[in-house]
Amino acid sequence: MTYMEGAFTQIDLLMPTVKAAAMSLGLAALTLIIGWSIAAVAGRAVLRVANRSPHVDRTVVPMVHTITVWSIRLIVVIAVLARLGIQTASIIAVLGAAGVAIGLALQGTLQNIAAGIMLLALRPLRAGENISVVGKAQGKVEEVGLFLTRFQQDDGTYLSLPNSLVWGNPIINYSRNGVRRLDFSVAIRYDDDLHRALLELTQLVQANPWTLKDPPPKVFVNEYRDVSVIVVVRAWTREEDYGTLRTALYEQALQRLGAAGIRPAG
Repeated sequence: MTYMEGAFTQIDLLMPTVKAAAMSLGLAALTLIIGWSIAAVAGRAVLRVANRSPHVDRTVVPMVHTITVWSIRLIVVIAVLARLGIQTASIIAVLGAAGVAIGLALQGTLQNIAAGIMLLALRPLRAGENISVVGKAQGKVEEVGLFLTRFQQDDGTYLSLPNSLVWGNPIINYSRNGVRRLDFSVAIRYDDDLHRALLELTQLVQANPWTLKDPPPKVFVNEYRDVSVIVVVRAWTREEDYGTLRTALYEQALQRLGAAGIRPAG
């Protein structure tokens, strides 16, 4: 047998193995492609169902979408490895050990995930609500994600905060009750007519279209100072009308008192 004949014989012997390996690689690649596509379709289905149902809280949608997609992808990866003949049990054990090591190295990231879960479970805030994370941010909640909470701030800027900072700080929710109380003070000089000032301010706040009738608005003396009396104007309004009412009363109160001959103290 010549050298060339021996080489061809070896190739013939290896062909079944090569074909089997190529078949396994092809099926693994096909499984990966199909599985990735299924994950994307499942993610879109979650978003579609959530958007159509009025009973689903938009706050939980981003995290559910992420968990759904990556759970399917993880299963697909394990299936691909099994198709390639790799012992998945040992891989899972290695991943578990690696997960512990990574968890120790990424404690802050895991804290954000845990905080995100607590935010979704206890619901101190929801998507679309106007809140303040004391000392950190104030604005409308856009999304509570796996790692970050995103806000649209009152000045139009977009802010992302790690979930741990949101969970670890006091949260003031301005939207949850649907109504808000507006308080502001006016200083009236002692030589002006206090009763006339109270009457003018009462009529002003009662006539405002954004003031709620129940609870009724109140105007009362709150404090006596050296050169003036502090009068408090208190009114309730819907949360979405709070800014409008505040602006209107701030603009009109001094004008109304000035028209009545009353000069508020500085």
